[in-house]
Amino acid sequence: MLRHRLLSLLTLSALGATTLPACERSPEPAPMPAPAVADPVVAKPRAPKPLTPEQLGHFFLPLPPAKDAKPAPKDTEAQVALGRMLYFEPRLSKNHDVSCNTCHGLTTFGVDNKALSDGHKGQKGTRNSPTVYNAAGHIAQFWDGRADTLEAQAQGPILNPVEMAMPDEKRVVATLASIPEYTTRFREAFPGEKKPVSLGNAARAIAAFERRLTTPSRFNQYLSGRHDALSEQEQRGLQLFAATGCTTCHNGPAVGGTSFQKLGLVEDYPGLTDAGRFDATKNEDDRGKFRVPTLLNVDKTGPYLHDGSVKDLPTMVRLMAKHQLARTLTDAEVDDLVSFLKSLTGELPSQELISEPPLPASTKKTPKADPS
Repeated sequence: MLRHRLLSLLTLSALGATTLPACERSPEPAPMPAPAVADPVVAKPRAPKPLTPEQLGHFFLPLPPAKDAKPAPKDTEAQVALGRMLYFEPRLSKNHDVSCNTCHGLTTFGVDNKALSDGHKGQKGTRNSPTVYNAAGHIAQFWDGRADTLEAQAQGPILNPVEMAMPDEKRVVATLASIPEYTTRFREAFPGEKKPVSLGNAARAIAAFERRLTTPSRFNQYLSGRHDALSEQEQRGLQLFAATGCTTCHNGPAVGGTSFQKLGLVEDYPGLTDAGRFDATKNEDDRGKFRVPTLLNVDKTGPYLHDGSVKDLPTMVRLMAKHQLARTLTDAEVDDLVSFLKSLTGELPSQELISEPPLPASTKKTPKADPS
């Protein structure tokens, strides 16, 4: 009997505490806290791989010529020499006080650094005077592109009543033909023509001179393979210039001038009232579009925009990023971009080319200055 009871107790012990009354059960161990789950790691997008100098260079190659493009004029030294004189000639203006150089100063990178230039009787137009340097490579001339060529552009200011205010071509020819040295130089520049002294030939000569007005810079050296021509910061700015999308508009050898673009492409530009290219084409799609300016020498050619309303380059960079590309730039990005843009400042041509030459004296037949 006793043996049987001992076996029963051993059996109960082997079965465990579940067979004992609840008050005698050992407390259940507290549940272990669930292991902490780390937040999922979100991979940061990789920065784009920097473009090589060769890849960057493709943005600034010349555009292929249009199938119907006219061959480039073959300028002669006689035409260039005459054009230089006419560029500085104030007697091509009604009151003998305004020349091409007045608004497009060759020693100040082709501008006068005024928002709006002073013309006949101190009148001011409605658009800023763009630089004449490197203009030969532009798709068209003037902010609205109304002149297809440098030759067409050169005629415009001479007859514009706000600018040089000559009343008509007859007055221009009478002035030039009254000065013997000019008649000789026109014959040399345009041999074989019966009437070489003309407004058209004057514009042709000025255009020949302007085609010599180029400003090679350190940036050109960089594109040619001298990659140490730009500092580290300037190269960062160039990479950002491409990555941000600036090269969409500012491309080609002149870093601009190859297309017409709407000001305020992605965000309306405040206070814009100028119709831009619409004035020349009367096409509604061209309203608010302007010829993209060259960025060569941009550090020297302010104030900026078609109306000269922006005074400094960092502000201009921020505005373009905001309204054309929907980008808000950091201070560091602006600094890098401005550093790159300053590398586009080139060397002016020799003083022999851009200084004012001696101009021939008037004669009794030369029309007098007219301040009216």
